[in-house]
Amino acid sequence: MPNEAGQIWREYDISPYTLRVHTTARPELAVVDWILRETGYQAWHTEPLGILSVTQRTLRVYHTPQMQAVVAEIVDRFVNTAAQTQAFGLRVITVDHPNWRAKSYRVLRRVPVQTPGVQAWVLPREDAALLLAELRRRSDYREHNSPHLLIPNGQSTVVSSIRPRSYARDVTLRPDTLQGYEQELAQIDEGFSLEFSPLLSLDGKTIDASIKCHIDMVERLVPVVIDVPTPTSPRQRVQIEVPQVSHFRFHERFRWPENEVLVLGLGVTPIPVPAENQGVLGGLPIKLPGQSSSRGELIVMVESRGKQGEPAAPAPTAARPTYQGRY
Repeated sequence: MPNEAGQIWREYDISPYTLRVHTTARPELAVVDWILRETGYQAWHTEPLGILSVTQRTLRVYHTPQMQAVVAEIVDRFVNTAAQTQAFGLRVITVDHPNWRAKSYRVLRRVPVQTPGVQAWVLPREDAALLLAELRRRSDYREHNSPHLLIPNGQSTVVSSIRPRSYARDVTLRPDTLQGYEQELAQIDEGFSLEFSPLLSLDGKTIDASIKCHIDMVERLVPVVIDVPTPTSPRQRVQIEVPQVSHFRFHERFRWPENEVLVLGLGVTPIPVPAENQGVLGGLPIKLPGQSSSRGELIVMVESRGKQGEPAAPAPTAARPTYQGRY
């Protein structure tokens, strides 16, 4: 094979990782995903010639020595025995107003974010527990996934709440029918999807995580009236609908200390608020025709939960959590 850039062939044993992961059918794909995040996709599709291939037990790489060093570091983070049972907790929360910052801004340490309108912070676990308790006291607090959700090191999970919404998209003239026309129905999916992929560093002191969020919400269905005359009904009219849709896209990578909690505030966006009396795992709101969608802030909290199978350190609790004396 061409090796004008000094490419070399190496095979990496990833079986120590893939044999202990039973939550997905093909855990080896997570290794490839993280290599592509670290090196970029173009490094494998342009010059110099590169090959990246994986099976359940072996990762095969043909590239420059510099690229092999990057790949080796990623593989070590997966097969490292210290991280083999590491798990991460993820909470997806919505509130109607972003004023929760007013009581907590002194304990939030800001970290850089590239997406406009989005903010990110890290804070100690004790302060994160108090922040969560304060959020839970709000009447507009909603949690959209199980608080006991655990994600194995290196794997990805998706928290989503999606529902189809039907509407009348078009009308077709059909003289052979009684009405003289046929209405064409369509559907559009609305809701949110959040993908989270964590990976512990080799020394176990920092966490790398890729977080991707998509929100698609139908704000309203704009009615349009179309004339559909027939010999028996020359003034017949039919209404179709045009969706007015809001989209939100977020995809960034973060690195923070393992003993702290990452908090993301995605800004005021269309959000899937559970319907009343349906609990934290309720569905999307039921909207009347023409009603605008709900807006609020989507908050994401991420923390390391330690090794699976070991008792986690108890979170600090208080009968009436406050921030008195802190400010």
